Amino acid sequence: MTGALSRMPLTIVSGFLGAGKTTLINRLLSEDHGLRLAVIVNDFGSVNIDAALIRQSGAHTVDLNNGCVCCSMEGDLFMAMDAALSREPRPDHLIVETSGIADPAAIAQAAIADPEISYGGILTLVDALNAPALLDDPLMGPQVSQQIRAADLVLMTKCDTPADDLMARLKSLGARAPMPLSDAPLAPLLFGMVPLPKGPVASAHPAYVAWSHTSDQPISRAAMGARLESRPPGLYRLKGTVLTDDGAYELHVVGQHVEARRTGGTRTELVGLGPKDRISVTDIDRWWQGN
Repeated sequence: MTGALSRMPLTIVSGFLGAGKTTLINRLLSEDHGLRLAVIVNDFGSVNIDAALIRQSGAHTVDLNNGCVCCSMEGDLFMAMDAALSREPRPDHLIVETSGIADPAAIAQAAIADPEISYGGILTLVDALNAPALLDDPLMGPQVSQQIRAADLVLMTKCDTPADDLMARLKSLGARAPMPLSDAPLAPLLFGMVPLPKGPVASAHPAYVAWSHTSDQPISRAAMGARLESRPPGLYRLKGTVLTDDGAYELHVVGQHVEARRTGGTRTELVGLGPKDRISVTDIDRWWQGN
């Protein structure tokens, strides 16, 4: 495939001060996902990287044995992005950890203007213990609310079972399917690590379900649009090609973000992914079939 799926995906990790962004970055760096990650942080010195992972450390970068690299923004996101994009071997995925008061949507809009970058989603962490007070604060509330509104995925930290009123508040701000941060690997969800399969797929990992669909029969372009508009909240990622009566379209869906581009192709090949406690393969099947 060409287009969005061939460019380097960019995922933004957002969240207010103390929400747990650095802890999450550490988890991603240490997971056994096999990807070469480039992580851009305000100060990589604040990321407590396991010394056993470090291959070499320079003034502005830390290279890891697993092929990942941490780069410091040094006050300039685009210089750090260029440095990451020019590395050999080229990273598979780019992650930007924002500051606690940054607007992730503004960063995403600026970053994906680069023709080498594709949108990989905004993850916003919410401190479940302090979120109610922060959202009520006249000074900090607007920043926290904006980070939640911009998110494709909202994960709550410092809780096992979030309060119902907090869940309702997050959904009122636009969070599609907020959920607590669990101990399950994050890479399958954040990086869409589900290849187009040759047969039915029941699960990408115990914490997630993966769905696949192939067909030689076209659907109407209007039907494709209607299905994308009505997709279930728990379906976090959807990618592949859809054959319509107006030609084939390459789809790239991450949370709230939907991208459809004309492409070549003679059949529909789709794969979807979501947390198992938010969606099932049957749910996705029924949705795509219009049931």
